[in-house]
Order: sequence, then structure tokens, then C-alpha cells
Amino acid sequence: MPKGSKELTDARRKEIVDACQELYQSMSFKEITIKEIGKVISFTRTSIYNYFQTKEEIFLALLQREYAAWNEELDQAAEKTGTMTVEDLAEFLAETLSRREQMLKLVAMNMYEIEENSSLECLVEFKKEYRRTVELIDRCLRKVRPDLSDRECWEFKYEFFPFVYGIYPYTSVTEKQLEAMKEAGFTYVPASVSETVRMLVQRLLG
Repeated sequence: MPKGSKELTDARRKEIVDACQELYQSMSFKEITIKEIGKVISFTRTSIYNYFQTKEEIFLALLQREYAAWNEELDQAAEKTGTMTVEDLAEFLAETLSRREQMLKLVAMNMYEIEENSSLECLVEFKKEYRRTVELIDRCLRKVRPDLSDRECWEFKYEFFPFVYGIYPYTSVTEKQLEAMKEAGFTYVPASVSETVRMLVQRLLG
């Protein structure tokens, strides 16, 4: 590998993912294409294929970065000295997830398509980061409730992570959806990410 090539590769991959993140603030997953990403990077659009084969791989890298950032916070909580109560853990998870709106949006709306259209290599790298998330949640659980059995910890995670995947649609409702619910006679009760996470964690851990 020529000198500097790894640094260049890392820098260009980051620029591509940053561009995708920027576009995702105002465009939908469907609207974002390699061509659109190519318009906001500093090098040629065709060069993107040297780093990612599909737009889904770019979104997967973005999602992996989101999990990595969350993992840093989870690791600090797991390593922190002193006791942590159920209420502390509920508040911590509620606070940290409320800052991960982009992650919640991706996993709720596009996860299957992103994984299906990414290479095995990219998917493995993402799953490694996700595995770390699961392990860190387990460490936090055992810190709060050392009395829990392996089975009980597994049951918590089996309920918690699917719940995380479904948070976004319940807490981010469009005007069109609100109007449709109103006309359908459906009573919508607004709830924030932090409220829903806090409520679930406290219920699961009693």
C-alpha cells in the first residue's frame, strides 16, 4: 500500500458518509442516490465506487458510525465507578437515545433494504459494532441488577432492541399522518424518545 493511501481512503470514506448524512437531513432514503452524493463531495462521483459499491453500503457505514458513538457513551456508563440504579439506567438510555434520532430513523425505516443491498464484508463490520452495543447493554444491566440471570438479561435485550427499532415512527409523526389519524378518529398521544425509553426500561426492570 503506497504511503498515505490508508489516510486518503479513510478521509474519502468519511467525506462520502458525511455527504450522505448531510443529504439525509432534507432528503428521503429513496431520493438519495450515488449521483446526489457525488454532487457534494470534492472528488469525482465515479470514484465513490472505489470505496462503496452501493448507496446502501454508505448508509450502513453511517449507521455503524452512529452505533459507535452510542457505544462510547455506553462504555463510559459501564466503566463508571459507583452504583447505578434502575432509574439511573433508564434515564441514561433515554437521554443518549434521544440524541440518536438519525440512528433511530435508519433502523426503523430502511434497515432491511440497507442490509440486503450491502456486501457481506460491510455487513460483518457493522454487525461487529452492533454486537458491541449488545454486550455493553448487558454490562450495564448486570451493573444495575447483578441478581439477574443470563436468561433474564437475554429477555430484556430481546424486548429492548426491537423496541428501539420501532421508536422513531411513534415519536416522529408528520402533519399528513396527524391529519389522517384525526379523520380516522384515532387519538394520538404525543410522546418523546426519552419518555418512551424511560418508561420501557423501568417497566422491564421493575
